[in-house]
Amino acid sequence: MKVLILAGGYGTRISEETGIRPKPMVEIGEKPIIWHIMKHYSSYGFNEFVILCGYKGHCIKEYFANYFVRESSVTFDLANNSMETISSDGVEKWKVTCLDTGDGTLTGGRIKRAQDFVGNEPFMLTYGDGVSNVDIKALVESHKSSNRLCTMTAVQPAGRFGALEFDSSEQLTAFKEKPKGEGGWINGGFFVCQPEVFNYITEGDKTIFERSPLENLASSNEVNCYRHSGFWKCMDTLADKNALTEMWSSGEAKWKTW
Repeated sequence: MKVLILAGGYGTRISEETGIRPKPMVEIGEKPIIWHIMKHYSSYGFNEFVILCGYKGHCIKEYFANYFVRESSVTFDLANNSMETISSDGVEKWKVTCLDTGDGTLTGGRIKRAQDFVGNEPFMLTYGDGVSNVDIKALVESHKSSNRLCTMTAVQPAGRFGALEFDSSEQLTAFKEKPKGEGGWINGGFFVCQPEVFNYITEGDKTIFERSPLENLASSNEVNCYRHSGFWKCMDTLADKNALTEMWSSGEAKWKTW
């Protein structure tokens, strides 16, 4: 099953980083966040990726074009213009397709452009800016047992502010730092889709997948929700990036399943 990764947006809310590279290439612990996402899928045995490129997509292509050399031990014989690989044990067993989907194309349009490449088979889909320890195996099983066209992972992000707790006499009893789930369940990405989902994307490049396609699928009772109560975090802002970096540096990266 191929894994499609949406990686073409402008990332305007983290413009401090995205002026020179696309958001999926912003680094967490010296590795692009898209690498972390791919490592998670790979830990469950999914190694074929289709990256839906747009804004500064050449950065993603160049990263993978040089990946083997960067991650291997090599000897360069400059006199004979040759290279010998000494060790490549650390290189991933991935097959990566970087698909140009247009700078201004919206999420649904990007997915639609991958239709011919995906073919008539189920596929997985996620965003290139969010990490999680979602159980991919359980997600796929939930999708299969639902007999629906699309399965979406639902998550409960931490609240933006701390919460106060009072007793019956209105006395403050506790302070909870950014309690999880105060805003209810939201779309956390990590989809599993049947190929028929492509038929719901009908407005070309300007289709927003999260609007009419998902709304119409839901109204047709074709969306299954897999609820994930574990770790999930989207890198929307520089503060999010710094928080993820701190987790990785301190050895508390809960999304590290490999």
